[in-house]
Amino acid sequence: MLPAIAGAQGTGLFSMESRQDGRAWEAVGRLELAGSAFCTGSLVTPDLVLTAAHCLYNDEGELLAPEDIQFLAGWRNGRAAAYRRVRRSVAHPEYDFTAEPSPDRVYNDVALIELQHPIRNTTIIPFVTGARPAVGESVGVVSYAHNRSEAPSMQDTCQVMSAQKTVLVMSCSVDFGSSGSPVFALDNNGARIVSVVSSKAKSGDIPVSLGAPLEAQIDTILGMMAHGAGFPEGSVFRPLRAETENRKDTGAKFVRPVTGVAGLLKP
Repeated sequence: MLPAIAGAQGTGLFSMESRQDGRAWEAVGRLELAGSAFCTGSLVTPDLVLTAAHCLYNDEGELLAPEDIQFLAGWRNGRAAAYRRVRRSVAHPEYDFTAEPSPDRVYNDVALIELQHPIRNTTIIPFVTGARPAVGESVGVVSYAHNRSEAPSMQDTCQVMSAQKTVLVMSCSVDFGSSGSPVFALDNNGARIVSVVSSKAKSGDIPVSLGAPLEAQIDTILGMMAHGAGFPEGSVFRPLRAETENRKDTGAKFVRPVTGVAGLLKP
């Protein structure tokens, strides 16, 4: 397995600096978090953004208030294809920001953000989600990161190294800011989101990424939203307001590498 993985790691990233390069991916955007960090998110409906649950927390473990989050669809070199403020954000109910790193924490590291106004634009088309990919299947990731924060980058030649019940281990290149990035299955049926990037780790000396396979998490969060999750009144899910600090260029922090996933990962 390792020689093939090493080869995939050497393919690098394609930076979509021009709008033409990134036109098909403008539903992926940068999430601004309390003016101090950022993550990556993607539209799955005109008013819902899929991302990682840990992106909704500040360093003190408090949930960010909706007014502290903005979605910049197709952000590129200081401009976005669409700007939206946030109505509410809801993490998976079983995600625990304070929990020790584990496959279960990765599995539940999923959240939905509802925008104040839908994005209805013929060039910004929400993505559909799909079933988990198989081991050895090629996938692609579109992400922002601390060293490529002003334009999205794509790696469409990475592979699924291990597909366990609660975590996908992939050879995709990710870094701080890539949290919440969509992992795509790319075939004749188009691009489908099959995972959300949760963290980075290592397989031996080889960098890998960990993602949540999308099973029933989205439906669970939608069910919570239908019962008022994320709203100020009448909801136990009201976020606590975060203290605004000076912006950090490192983006939102990943969870620490998971130990013992298929014997591959170590701190």
